[in-house]
Amino acid sequence: MFLPLLLVILTTILFSPPSLRGETYGGEGETIIVGGDRDYPPYEFIDRDGKPAGYNVELTRAIAAVMGMNVEIRLGKWGDMRRALANGEVDILQGMAFSEERTREVDFSPPHAVVYQSIWTRGDVKIRSAKDLKGKEVIVMRQSVMHDYLLRNDFDAAYVLTDSLADSLRLLASGHHDAALVAKLPGQYLVKELGLKNVTPVASPLVAQKYGYAVRKGNSELLGRFSEGLALLKRSGQFQAIHSKWLGVLEPQPVQWGRVARYVAMVAIPLLLLLGGTFLWSRTLQKRVAQRTAELDREIAEKNRALEELRLHQEKLVQADKMASLGILVSGVAHEINNPNGLIMLNIPRFVEAFAAAGPILDSHYAEHGDFRLGSLRYSRLRDELPHLFDETLDAARRIQRIVDDLKDYSRRDEQGSAVLFDLNDVVQAALRLVGTTLRRSTENLSVRCAERLPRVVGSPHRIEQVVVNLLLNACQALEDSRHGIGVFTSCDPLDREVVLTVEDEGRGIDPSHLPHLTDPFFTTKRGEGGTGLGLWISFGIVKDHGGRLEFSPIQGRGTRVTLTLPAARELT
Repeated sequence: MFLPLLLVILTTILFSPPSLRGETYGGEGETIIVGGDRDYPPYEFIDRDGKPAGYNVELTRAIAAVMGMNVEIRLGKWGDMRRALANGEVDILQGMAFSEERTREVDFSPPHAVVYQSIWTRGDVKIRSAKDLKGKEVIVMRQSVMHDYLLRNDFDAAYVLTDSLADSLRLLASGHHDAALVAKLPGQYLVKELGLKNVTPVASPLVAQKYGYAVRKGNSELLGRFSEGLALLKRSGQFQAIHSKWLGVLEPQPVQWGRVARYVAMVAIPLLLLLGGTFLWSRTLQKRVAQRTAELDREIAEKNRALEELRLHQEKLVQADKMASLGILVSGVAHEINNPNGLIMLNIPRFVEAFAAAGPILDSHYAEHGDFRLGSLRYSRLRDELPHLFDETLDAARRIQRIVDDLKDYSRRDEQGSAVLFDLNDVVQAALRLVGTTLRRSTENLSVRCAERLPRVVGSPHRIEQVVVNLLLNACQALEDSRHGIGVFTSCDPLDREVVLTVEDEGRGIDPSHLPHLTDPFFTTKRGEGGTGLGLWISFGIVKDHGGRLEFSPIQGRGTRVTLTLPAARELT
């Protein structure tokens, strides 16, 4: 089934010039330059017409179609493509294996494949694992992920660099050097295409690596568009069709009939030897089956992990969109509440002035004619109570204004670079006002103690307020009845130059086995009550971004203590 593809690749290598090959796909608008490796079948390569082809290319075209993007696909030598991405000649690479070193240079999308790297040897070289590379001559493609792997792990071997995987396999097959590090699936394609009979991969893959799109560090907008397109293809089933078309399992090896014939010829050997040989052959076959089963289990496990990560990324995008919509809704509602509340705050002083001006007239009428009614109340009572009613109404309107302002601050999206100096006490007070109704309904014993003259903190007060609100709401939900209390305390550690917020509750407590997972995304013990498991995970990320710590500990007897620690600003004003 791979013969047409192999002929395409062979024709490409024999007749295509070594320059970059590209094509433009999409509609109107700005063109996105997508780069890739010209010699990495079946993921990406140049076909017999000199055009980009392969799994990555078809996937990029499908993403461009579903997202309405205009893309130009360019394929060349891998080292040239990496340099083109770094200097801005290419906007995104459609296939790059993940490594920790590379995350310092690029940002990765959710993986769309898993690449299994293998050690390739000739039959006359006995290498079974990475430890056997010691003292050997190892061939590896320049600037590939396995080149990075060798530099990171010193195998005490001599390294020979080539410009492509095909060059690596040819050099090994010609009898030079001892081994080559080549991805398993591209290696199997190239071995068939080049007719190399004497090179094979060792049984177990050296390492499994996530494989996806990569952009220059910080280009999150472009990466997000490709990640969204990938998710849409996954939901529609088009991704699976492309994946199955290009990355299906290779054809099984043909049966070696010569070996079978030799086994059949052993029928003439005495029965005991025949049974012994059959037994030994059966045991060998069982080991090979078990070995292959283990390989398939590892591959399935890696694919399942990749799918789970993709699902988590999708859920994070959905949650982020919900939060953005909530911010817009809160801002609109706050505006609608402020308008009538502003009229109340404007009119109450006028009513006070009017009543004060009418007081002498009403008092004179009261002195001449005795007590009388104004509405449902007698004047003798109303003249004492009405000023208090006006004051209470004005105080209530001002409280509405503070709550609305807190809601607007809480829902406001921080802009990049919005770090400011702020007082943690102010943030705590704003959070307390914001959830005041919930606190009063949840507990009769709220204790708040804010330390005086706290050092200020550098960061986003709105994001820290979001953390404090989340901690307060969690404390309320942990209480079993209103008799149990909640404590909120701020303090300062002058030796470590840290500002500390402690939130304690007398609730049901936390199972010790859950403590290590409290800040994991989507971990929740309140799934049946509508919990999403994102609150503490988001809070943990915000605190980490501010250089702080979020720690949880049980209180002896009953309850939970949460400690939020933030570094104090070096310059105090």
